Amino acid sequence: MIIVLGADHGGYVKRLSAAVKALSGGEADVDVKLCQIVRLFKGGQPYKMSKRAGSFITARDLVDEVGAGPVRFMMLYRKNDAQLDFDLEKVVEQSNDNPVFYVQYAHARACSVLSKAREGFPDLNLEPSSLARAKLNLLSDEAELALIKKIAQFPRAAEGAAQAHEPHRIAFFAHDLAAVFHSLWTRGKESPQLRFMVEGRWDITEARLALISAMAQILRSCLNLLGVEAISEMR
Repeated sequence: MIIVLGADHGGYVKRLSAAVKALSGGEADVDVKLCQIVRLFKGGQPYKMSKRAGSFITARDLVDEVGAGPVRFMMLYRKNDAQLDFDLEKVVEQSNDNPVFYVQYAHARACSVLSKAREGFPDLNLEPSSLARAKLNLLSDEAELALIKKIAQFPRAAEGAAQAHEPHRIAFFAHDLAAVFHSLWTRGKESPQLRFMVEGRWDITEARLALISAMAQILRSCLNLLGVEAISEMR
């Protein structure tokens, strides 16, 4: 059993643990997670709230203003015992400083590449069953290998998050995976030989598209676990 309490209720931890052991005869266990306070900001300035004055923002107000996805991601993009500064403007800003946008943009970029590949190479089969047979040994650039290694870490990262009851690990992993992919994208822009689609080289094009498809699938899995939409197109 998991119980989530505010940081000011730390005194209940031992009492709850003792009560659960007493009621279950020592056969049940409880994990009490203490969450630090969330401070709201707007444009970098603290958003002052007062119950007495009737000026406050509810969770519903927060979701209505910025959306459920960004709220969930930002709430989980830190350890439960770390204080969170939630900026209402920053969380909807389309910049690399916004972790929600950074991760969703990586997924949208991957979807854009696959969409262009379908248009430019109509004879190329991009179904997962076909991409699974791609010659991945052709991927030898350090940025490509870094992305492969990061993807391979996902099962262990997900298992560790579940065992430790720490969902923030999934958010951290998604952000790190997006960073590795963005780095690969930049290298392709700077070096033509590293572009995802190479005319006349169907084998390496297929291998790179298989890598991108796998990365997008892992990002979707991370976002689904966090309850955040994996956006396929950004404007």
